[in-house]
This record gives sequence, structure tokens and C-alpha cells, in this order.
Amino acid sequence: MTSFHTKRLPTDPDVVAPDGSDVRILLALQRGSMAHFELAPGQTSAPVAHRTVEEIWYFLRGRGEMWRKLHEQEAVVTVTPGVCLTIPVDTHFQFRSLGPEPLAALGITMPPWPGEDEAYPVAGKWPPSVLHPSP
Repeated sequence: MTSFHTKRLPTDPDVVAPDGSDVRILLALQRGSMAHFELAPGQTSAPVAHRTVEEIWYFLRGRGEMWRKLHEQEAVVTVTPGVCLTIPVDTHFQFRSLGPEPLAALGITMPPWPGEDEAYPVAGKWPPSVLHPSP
């Protein structure tokens, strides 16, 4: 039997994502998980792709751009509060914060994030300014 869970957004990041963004882990169920991602003003993430998970991101704060590439399909979109986008499995993606405040998004991962080997580095659109810390 599944029980109810409630959690407030943590003040401090729980981890640094493979793309270099700060992650605040929220909640998970059997088929999906949610986290808050934040990239500091003026920063560009490291480009990555996911082996087995797909994600939906909803931007809450800031202004920036998201680059996605899957096979022959490639696009850069402007992201601001209220923009929602998908990141299918194996999509190469990278994002950058262009405004004076952090770029923040809620992300839903399906299935739940399986662990640190899920994301792998790819060639990106822009030179990254943040990197995942070495283990």
C-alpha cells in the first residue's frame, strides 16, 4: 500500500545534476519523480542525454534558452516562467540562464531517476560554464 507524502522545497540543493545545475529533490512514486532544477544567472549547463528516462520541465523563474536535439530534429527555445517542454529519452539537451536571476524549473522524470549513470555527456550547442563535480 502506498502512503501519502508531503515535502516543502528544500532551501539548499541536495545534489548537483550531471549537467551542472543545482537539484532539490522533491517526491517520487513508482512511475515518476519530481525535482527542482536551478542554474545561476549567466551560467550554461553541460550538455547531456538520458539513457532510459524522459522528462517534462516547467519553468518557474528566470529567462534562458533550452537546446534539444534528437536524431535529425533540433531546436533552441526561449524559456521563461510558464513554458513547459519535453525531453524524450536519448535527447541531447543543454540550457542557459540569460537573465539577472537564476533559471529555475520543476522537472518530472519518468520512470524515477535511476542513479548517477543515467545521464551521459554529449556535444552541445554552447560552451558550458558549469560542470558536474568529479566523484
